[in-house]
Amino acid sequence: MKALINTLLVALTLTTASLNVANADTNKPKKAAAFQSGIHTTAEGKLQVAVQKETTSPVVVNLLDEKGNTVFSQQIGKRQEAVRLRMDVSNLPDGVYQVAISNGIETTTKEVTLSTKQPVAAPRLVAVN
Repeated sequence: MKALINTLLVALTLTTASLNVANADTNKPKKAAAFQSGIHTTAEGKLQVAVQKETTSPVVVNLLDEKGNTVFSQQIGKRQEAVRLRMDVSNLPDGVYQVAISNGIETTTKEVTLSTKQPVAAPRLVAVN
């Protein structure tokens, strides 16, 4: 009988210890999901942003002007894994902008400069027939 009680006490002690370890792990802050991003321009002069991420947390893509005002914002949902965004920046004034991609903990910022090409005057052509 004593052997049975000792065995039950050991089993109860081990169960309690394993529950304490499991509870201790849930109190740790969770690490944010990692993401990768790439930014490039298209032949039409649009800005293309590609984001590849894990499906455990959302990511926000913002386009900010020189003053820090948000010009464009798009949230990428938790369940989306790969997203390609195309921003039409043709109506924005010339200047320096920032593309900020964030998952709430980690933020990647890229600088983008918009400038309009000044037209070049064509040289005058004189032809004699």
